[in-house]
Amino acid sequence: MGVDTDRFVSQVNDGLLCSICRDVLEEPLQAPCEHAFCRACIQGWLVNECTCPEDRQPLFLSDLRPLFRYMRNDLDRLQLHCQYFTEGCLTVCTMESLRSHETACDHATVTCPFEDCALSMTRRELEEHVLLCHTSRMTSHAPTPSGLRVCPGGCGLELTSENDAREHSCIAELRTTVEVLRAEMTCRMEDQRRNLEARLDAQRGHMVQREAVLQGQIESLKTEVKRLSDRLKSLLDAEVDRRRELDRMTSERAEILAMLAEIQRLQKEEQGCQHCSGGKSKVTPV
Repeated sequence: MGVDTDRFVSQVNDGLLCSICRDVLEEPLQAPCEHAFCRACIQGWLVNECTCPEDRQPLFLSDLRPLFRYMRNDLDRLQLHCQYFTEGCLTVCTMESLRSHETACDHATVTCPFEDCALSMTRRELEEHVLLCHTSRMTSHAPTPSGLRVCPGGCGLELTSENDAREHSCIAELRTTVEVLRAEMTCRMEDQRRNLEARLDAQRGHMVQREAVLQGQIESLKTEVKRLSDRLKSLLDAEVDRRRELDRMTSERAEILAMLAEIQRLQKEEQGCQHCSGGKSKVTPV
């Protein structure tokens, strides 16, 4: 079965819906005809069928292939609510990170790891419960090396006298133990926080330096782009001037050729006239 469409932040494209359950694809597989299905849905379908549920073309388990990469990327980027949002989890994450979140979600329902304890609780309550559950299983009735009595209530405290036994409270003792453990955990978390802050400060310093270097490179590139742009403009202007000069020379050439043609025509006419006058002078009267 797929992921319920109601959990998604926005409308999901139909191409990312299983053709069988009509929910968003989960562990998707694709047929040669490019129809996509949830792995569980199509495997269940092909137990009794040997055709594609959409177009009825022949289909077998060996024909199924992983989803196209671009569709897989679109699927991984979808944002949806944690499955424990009804229990109070407000986390919205991508399909790609959903499994890792839900595995560690504080609102997930878990059971006590001790076999004889059937209590269920949220994961954020588990640590304190396990501590109490484990403490209650301590060897309360076994004799201690010092020969002191151990609290029969199960908290594990050694009682030095009857007065201690009367004044002793398991709940208060366990609460004190929990507070001590909480304080230790808080100290460890504070140390980790300081280490993380130190690492982040170092990373920020590196990023600032890197940003300055990149900014310098960007400025150099801007200067180079401007220089090339000016150079290109000058070349274009030179090309325009060259074309104008070429047009002028072409026009002058055409004029010169026209003049030469006119001169040649006049010369031919002049030669024709000379032949005519020469012929007339050789004729003798009868």
